[in-house]
Amino acid sequence: MVTRVGILGARGYAALELIKILLRHPDAEIVALTSRQVEQPHVTEVHPELVGRLDLGLELFDLESLVGRVDVVFSCLPHAASAEVVCQLVDAGVIVIDLSADYRLDDLDVYQKWYEVEHPDPARVGHVPYGLPELYREQIVGAPLVANPGCYPTSAVLPLAPLLSAGLISTSDIVVDSKSGVSGAGRTPRMGTLYPECNESISAYAVGAHRHTPEINQLLSAAAGSRVEVIFTPHLVPMNRGILTTIYAPLAGDASQEELLEALQAAYREEPFVQVVSELPATSHVSGTNYCHLTARRVAGRAVLVSCLDNLVKGASGAAVQNFNLLMGLHETTALVDGAVA
Repeated sequence: MVTRVGILGARGYAALELIKILLRHPDAEIVALTSRQVEQPHVTEVHPELVGRLDLGLELFDLESLVGRVDVVFSCLPHAASAEVVCQLVDAGVIVIDLSADYRLDDLDVYQKWYEVEHPDPARVGHVPYGLPELYREQIVGAPLVANPGCYPTSAVLPLAPLLSAGLISTSDIVVDSKSGVSGAGRTPRMGTLYPECNESISAYAVGAHRHTPEINQLLSAAAGSRVEVIFTPHLVPMNRGILTTIYAPLAGDASQEELLEALQAAYREEPFVQVVSELPATSHVSGTNYCHLTARRVAGRAVLVSCLDNLVKGASGAAVQNFNLLMGLHETTALVDGAVA
């Protein structure tokens, strides 16, 4: 049976990647696309890549209309705006995969401190499974609402979590250095992401203040079984897509490089989208795919971990389709393993 799908906030880059994946999904049919803007053009006017592939116009969000037409909704709306409508859909019996940050954090006070807004659906905070299947697959299956992971946290948590769980690295003094393509900033024009501003340049931003920091700390603390606080610094690099994360973590004992790699391989041997590689990974190796490549080195008493992923796919829409597949009882790799995103 084909699942009827709606996408909220269909104008953005993540929404476009999601549409392209779902168009080749044998068990999904896109039936509704919404936008908060007054103008409601045909989707091909917003995303010309979809000419001849999808014949739908954008529409304003209307709960009664959507509830009658969709089985699952992907919300690509920004934080706060997402929870405001997601709570209505879930209450009406629609399954939702939320790509915003609204349900990722377990602590309401932490959310409101970092995002500087009142949460529109506070009762659900802390009760929504985090949508990283590699760590939380059992909680995701059967859930009415899933919090899709952040792109930076995915790139940091996948290499760190197994080593913390195994006690191979320290829970303190962990440095996470990430570099992301410009699409990670979204499609809304901003001075810092205009071509003349970011081309031929690399810059750090939100040092000590990036909103993915508490998300990373929460997930790593759960993996370690004790409090973890990282120093997280993101950088903007002049490329369209991709994240490369380099992590520096003190060793808890005298683990060798081989032992670090063996721990990662043991954790992800059965995972379809995490590849532990021997060579140093690069964003070009995973561009357009739902794969995360990662590796480990031992340098001067530290574990140096390197991971990379496509911020729009494994960091957003590909992970959302992974969650969709789990929720619908489908093979987790459906529509995600036949090469680059079309």
